[in-house]
Amino acid sequence: MAGNKLKSEKKEPKKKKEQQPNPDVLRPDKEPEVKVKELVRDERTHKVLGAFFLLLALYTFIAFTSYLFTWEEDQDKVFRYSSRVLFMHEIEVDNLLGRLGAYTSHWFFYKGFGLASYLFCYFFFIIGINFIVGRRVFRFWRNVKYILFGLLFISMSFSFLSGKSVFPWGGAMGDALNRWTGGFLGKTGEGLLLLLAGLTWIIWKFNVDFKWPEKKPKPAKAFAPVEEDGDDEPEEDEEPFARPGAAPVTAGALNKYNEAAGNITVLPMMEEEEFDAGLQLIEKEDTTPNVAYIPPKPEPVPVREPEPEPEPELEPEPEPEPEPIREVTPPKKSSAANEVAFEIKPVYEDPAEDEIEQIEPVREPVLVDPYEPTLDLRDYKYPALDLLENHGSDKIVQDNTELEKNKNQIIDTLKNYDISIQKISATVGPTVTLYEIVPAAGVRISRIKNLEDDIALSLSALGIRIIAPIPGRGTIGIEVPNVKKTIVSLRNILASDKFQHSQMDLPIAIGKKIDNENFIVDLAKMPHLLMAGATGQGKSVGINTLLVSLLYKKHPSQLKFVLVDPKKVELSLYKLIEKHFLAKLPGEEDAIITDTKKVVHTLNALCIEMDLRYDLLKEAGTRNIREYNGKFTQRRLNPQKGHRYLPFIVLVVDEFADLIMTAGKEVEMPIARLAQLARAVGIHLIIATQRPSVNIITGTIKANFPARIAFKVSSKIDSRTILDIGGAEQLIGQGDMLISFNGELVRLQCAFVDTPEVEGVAEFIGGQRGYPDAFLLPEYIDEKDMEGKDFSLADRDPLFEEAARVIVQNQQGSTSLLQRRMKLGYNRAGRLMDQLEAAGIVGPNMGSKARDVNVKTEADLEEILNSML
Repeated sequence: MAGNKLKSEKKEPKKKKEQQPNPDVLRPDKEPEVKVKELVRDERTHKVLGAFFLLLALYTFIAFTSYLFTWEEDQDKVFRYSSRVLFMHEIEVDNLLGRLGAYTSHWFFYKGFGLASYLFCYFFFIIGINFIVGRRVFRFWRNVKYILFGLLFISMSFSFLSGKSVFPWGGAMGDALNRWTGGFLGKTGEGLLLLLAGLTWIIWKFNVDFKWPEKKPKPAKAFAPVEEDGDDEPEEDEEPFARPGAAPVTAGALNKYNEAAGNITVLPMMEEEEFDAGLQLIEKEDTTPNVAYIPPKPEPVPVREPEPEPEPELEPEPEPEPEPIREVTPPKKSSAANEVAFEIKPVYEDPAEDEIEQIEPVREPVLVDPYEPTLDLRDYKYPALDLLENHGSDKIVQDNTELEKNKNQIIDTLKNYDISIQKISATVGPTVTLYEIVPAAGVRISRIKNLEDDIALSLSALGIRIIAPIPGRGTIGIEVPNVKKTIVSLRNILASDKFQHSQMDLPIAIGKKIDNENFIVDLAKMPHLLMAGATGQGKSVGINTLLVSLLYKKHPSQLKFVLVDPKKVELSLYKLIEKHFLAKLPGEEDAIITDTKKVVHTLNALCIEMDLRYDLLKEAGTRNIREYNGKFTQRRLNPQKGHRYLPFIVLVVDEFADLIMTAGKEVEMPIARLAQLARAVGIHLIIATQRPSVNIITGTIKANFPARIAFKVSSKIDSRTILDIGGAEQLIGQGDMLISFNGELVRLQCAFVDTPEVEGVAEFIGGQRGYPDAFLLPEYIDEKDMEGKDFSLADRDPLFEEAARVIVQNQQGSTSLLQRRMKLGYNRAGRLMDQLEAAGIVGPNMGSKARDVNVKTEADLEEILNSML
């Protein structure tokens, strides 16, 4: 054996020594090889072909149109010299495009299809548009069918109608068809055949309905809201791309990569012919139309029409009606659009029970215009999309080599651990590509889940996340970051039809999903939002995205912001819109709250506002803010009794952890109370923090924040704290986030809006006429600040006289009455009531009952007030 080994070693040829490059010899650079296959698929080649076909369409159109006027002069020359006329310089023709134009037009018109030759211009046009745009704007094969039918039908029809005209209306093809058909069917039969063909095409194309109109009885007059047309089916020319005979493909499926015969194949974007099964360069377009921004208009409130009055029964001698005693003096007429008008119902003295129906008069209901809150600032203009920038490109470009490489790495890594798969596909998103795999029968999902680190190592990428399984899909997802990331611009999402025509109360545009679908949700249905993420991962940009999207959709009368900014610099841009959209405490100069003590007062003032709103809803007999505002706009609630239009209030806290560290329970308790109860009265919370620990985000807060957003965090513990599941620690940052909403976890790329854009929007809104002051919250006075103060009449409250007049006018010694009428907190209203008791205006406290009012008239009250001066 040893001898054989030595012999084999001797037989092996000696390896040649590698020749070292000579530095003195200059070698020419190796020219890059240009592959024909790559050149054909190159985007620039498509654009050049598109420009060529568009130019050809324009050229033939001009030549054909000129031929209509110059055919008599040019026809003899073309007949005499045939194709030689193209190279005979001494011959002059009248066609606008010279000898080539005259010869081409003669060939198409005289020897071809006559006037139907214009269809070739359309044919070249659709090919050019599809090539130069980069996607199929016109369906190729469908249009080819129409063109072929049109060439035969139109040329034959013109030849049939023109008779023996000298001009070639139908061309040689039309004349040939006309002669053969006329000889076979006769002139009458040919005319009927053409009529049948034309009607068949019209019926097939437009599905004409030939029903005989039926005489219908006139419907009874009914007043019902007009429903919008709910037919959302796409038109014939707008069908999504599909192969002939295949099921229709949705917009989301256009970005799918399916494995066939071991390779990832791509659905073709332009051609329906056979295509190569290998990977191709994909440019994923945004499916949202780029339309002009339409400012939202307030929804008109329907006015209830009066019911038809019943016909009174004829009585022989009706008894005279008693004179009504009016309870309320009718208000004077006013031309103001928002003047409140009410119907005055007569109250009669107590008649006999059997005479009530006879003496009750039939009154016509008073119809008034609905209350429109936006008329307070009737000249307000919504910000335009021009204030925002379009960052990056709308298209998603994914290299096929990256897809093929990642796919092979995933398959090889799974094979190394004896895990086989049946199918793999990929969905390309703005920043992440989702690879979906279907494991073979008998493979445990936990085995693939445990290989998360091994797959990340093989792909050499950060942010690998495995979803095992994907809910509702029956597949296992592997999210891999793209090498080339696409910036999602807020402008594109706001310009989408989904946002502009949304009927949501508080629509917020957050970002885009992996399948490039815009993620737009209603904050009123969340109803509160909790955001967390490490420093510099996109929380502040996310807050700006939410606020700007609300500013683009809502009127100042419909929405107010309470901004809490412990950092003092993040939300300072919104100071310009203080008199339009911001709310603050009475007496405060700055509407953006930065002091922790003022934050506590503001949160408690919001709790008071919440209690006042619930009292208003209780008196109105409504359950939520939509029902209440609907009644108020229909003028079914009396403002003289404290009712008012309630705008939505959104509380935004930029750094919640700082407040908890400095104030603790003083902040946590009102936040928890608002999160539990404020949804129904239109108060919603957006809270952000960079420390999602259990002592910051407590169980009480998490239980009332079902919607949560997690940007990249530092550890799996933080991810579980904010989302109750891991995964946020594997995000790639820069707006990459996970949102937990409606029981599902979705990965999004947050929309980007830069600071100068936010400043531009704020300056545009702040430059318009606003309210005299910001929206005032109820006043809150801390009990600690009032300790030791005497409630004597010498140091009575500045609102003492106003409170006394309210109590005497209403003859009701109720603390809640002072809260609603004067927009006060419970503590201050209670102290005012104690001072009124000390002055003898009201009686002592009677528990749950209202106090007795000792002063019956305003004149007596004025004497008491004057005596106290």
